[in-house]
Amino acid sequence: MGDIRSETILQAMVKTVADVMSRDPIVVRSQTPIQEAIQTIAERRISGLPVVDDNGKLIGILSETDLMWRETGATPPAYITILDSVIYLENPKRYEKELHKVLGQTVGEVMTTEHIVTTTPDCSLHQAAQLMHNKKVHRLPVLDEAGQVVGILTRGDVVRAIAEQER
Repeated sequence: MGDIRSETILQAMVKTVADVMSRDPIVVRSQTPIQEAIQTIAERRISGLPVVDDNGKLIGILSETDLMWRETGATPPAYITILDSVIYLENPKRYEKELHKVLGQTVGEVMTTEHIVTTTPDCSLHQAAQLMHNKKVHRLPVLDEAGQVVGILTRGDVVRAIAEQER
């Protein structure tokens, strides 16, 4: 029985990203007010949004993690004082970055721009799922050859593809 199940899961993974991705995902621009993006995420029950420029090219991701800073606040860096001098025990730039996210009023001030993991429509679902697992991401923006967002693949999409094969 274990072999049949493994075979079914492998069949689901033969699909491509294009077969299961959500097409024309909701996107925001960097100048979008953060409150508007929060409302969209809450109302649509999604966990993040691709951020695109005026040409539809991906420039960042706005995730629930990025928005959590608004509630949790920024933690000042640890420091010690010696003879009226402050010596930081960690990089104060991290604090500046966190503070910027807490106080940000637009998506561009809060979004993640570094280490964005993406995929393409012709990538196998197996490879995309493995990428999501290895990079510990919940969603992959799907980009065409021009770098424009044409879809989004979520962990839920992968699970639904597996469930569909199980029927």
